[in-house]
Amino acid sequence: MKYTPSDFNPGLCDFLDASPTPYHAVASMQTLLEDNGFIQLHEADSWGQLDAGQYFVIRQASIIAFTLNGQELVSSGIRMVGAHTDSPCLKVKPKPEKVKQTLLQLGVEVYGGALLNPWFDRDLSLAGRVSYENAQGQIEQVIIDFKEAIATIPSLAIHLDREVNQNRNINPQLHLPPILAQVDDGDSLDFRALLEQQCRQQYPDINIGRVLDYEMCFYDTQKAAVIGLSADFISSARLDNLLSCYIGLQALLAADKTRPALLVCNDHEEVGSQSVSGAQGTFLQSVLQRLAINNEAYQRMVEQSMMISADNAHAIHPNYADRHDAEHGPLLNKGPVIKTNANQRYATSSQTSAIFRQLCQQHNVPVQDFVVRTDMACGSTIGPITSSHIGVKTIDIGLPTFAMHSIRELAGSQDAVMLCKVLTAYFNQK
Repeated sequence: MKYTPSDFNPGLCDFLDASPTPYHAVASMQTLLEDNGFIQLHEADSWGQLDAGQYFVIRQASIIAFTLNGQELVSSGIRMVGAHTDSPCLKVKPKPEKVKQTLLQLGVEVYGGALLNPWFDRDLSLAGRVSYENAQGQIEQVIIDFKEAIATIPSLAIHLDREVNQNRNINPQLHLPPILAQVDDGDSLDFRALLEQQCRQQYPDINIGRVLDYEMCFYDTQKAAVIGLSADFISSARLDNLLSCYIGLQALLAADKTRPALLVCNDHEEVGSQSVSGAQGTFLQSVLQRLAINNEAYQRMVEQSMMISADNAHAIHPNYADRHDAEHGPLLNKGPVIKTNANQRYATSSQTSAIFRQLCQQHNVPVQDFVVRTDMACGSTIGPITSSHIGVKTIDIGLPTFAMHSIRELAGSQDAVMLCKVLTAYFNQK
């Protein structure tokens, strides 16, 4: 792999654009894995003793990909990287249709800790997963994407709210339903019928019956871009945390396969990870247990393993520098960030941070540190969850970004290739 931004970032931008929802992100990753010879496994099947090779398994909107080389896992352990596929967004409610002042709107629920102001005045589309009944009465699923801008949430004019720039309060129930169309009096929309139409358009060869249910999200149609006078930045939706998913996947693909390696990308991190496909679920533990011969072998394998939890870090903002601890303010394009918290909101220990620092030094990659201000609350990641649930030594790292949880975030254009270089070396580490 060529570790230059001009080689790496176009593929990253394509991945971000193709992944408006966690289901689409997993589908994008599946395509990349299959194109590189990975074999899909299914949890319902018997795996037996897997041969040396490349494999992946999907549960809902989470994915685990791993490589085996015939080594005894009890002695080699597995080098693991973890990330998450979900991002804050607006999800459509089960009974969303409403018409006000001749305008068709859809009721939405805020998913995760979204920064709400940037959702106004954007060109929005819809994507997600649909469950439908086929001709045999069986329930099946497809993912769909309207792609075109079909909705918007207009701001209220400043003339009608003169204090908006000093005090703007957003009521999610009242102010966030997007507008899709203007309709005649008495007209409305059957949202499930609209989804059925879209399903048939995207899958003309599938006999799609009535839509029973759905998980649909609005997203911004503006594409990912490398921006700035000197192309210093990547601007996109869902950098948190598809940026880490893509980097981890590219590192796994570039690894020399001389030792066992694994990438896990969980859904539902933004809402606490407590789900069938979240980090608090059984997905990773189940896969690891199936790779071990018995429980004792599993415990020995975990003891020899390590996890790098990769999730974005807060870059020091030039207009809000006081929100950082002055000695721990990461800069864009200055390398990956080790995230530490005394109260275990991050899983980093001196042992795991030493390993990561050494890797960065060996491969001429600068490394930074982030610690939240002592008088501010600290966010968390899948790192502490995975570490406590599996019992694997873990470090939390990430790339510096601005506007985390906004509809459009900003990262450095050079940082992704730096982290990919380090993670590739980590997967190859003896």
